[in-house]
Amino acid sequence: MSQGYRLTASTGIHKGDRDYQQDQVTLISHPRVNGCVLGLVADGMGGRSGGRKASDQVMLTAKQLFERYSPETDDTPSLLNQMVQEAHMVIKLTAISAEQEPHSTMAIFIINPQGDCHWAHAGDSRIYHYHGNQLVKRTMDHSYVQTLVDRGEITEEEANNHPQSNILMSCLGTETDPPVSIHLIPQLRPGDVLMACSDGVWHYFSHGELGAALSSLSPREATEFLIDKARSRARGSGDNLSLVIVKLEPL
Repeated sequence: MSQGYRLTASTGIHKGDRDYQQDQVTLISHPRVNGCVLGLVADGMGGRSGGRKASDQVMLTAKQLFERYSPETDDTPSLLNQMVQEAHMVIKLTAISAEQEPHSTMAIFIINPQGDCHWAHAGDSRIYHYHGNQLVKRTMDHSYVQTLVDRGEITEEEANNHPQSNILMSCLGTETDPPVSIHLIPQLRPGDVLMACSDGVWHYFSHGELGAALSSLSPREATEFLIDKARSRARGSGDNLSLVIVKLEPL
């Protein structure tokens, strides 16, 4: 583990204004390797049983593969790709018994003991990397409105309020294999913060607001603040919310 920081972390989950919870979130320390952690958010879709089954399968698949992972010898991007593809296949198999078509997003990051970090995502659950209160990078949603933003037809702010902002171009469990977007942070630094969250969280905040909360608050405080603020801004029509925050505190 790099000696320049220590990890503090928090997870949060809330049903929002929905009748049932289909999001799942986890933060796992590696069973054998100190300083190796996995953070994961999955936003399930497809009816009460379908969506929950899908996000459950994402969690189970990732946990099982992470437990077998050896950071010293295994290739982290290959592992992330395997997690996405296996979860996708298992969800497709569970569709046979689900009440509706089960689908799920997936936003996952792994921090290795040497301080490198890899992430992958499918759908519109996001991962953010902040240093101080500045956004370094975030995942780009596999969504219809993101394609409009990419083409310069609408702004990111307009995308947030677009009537079709919930239409996904890809996620897990669909007919076609999901595109896996993988990113490497070669070396995390003291002051860095990583957050994975579902759209029930990020939809209600600007990048600046997120950065301010993540930099000035502890992970636990930031988790509670972002959930409370998203709940009030949703005004009774909020989606499920889930998030995991990992902060690199300078020693």
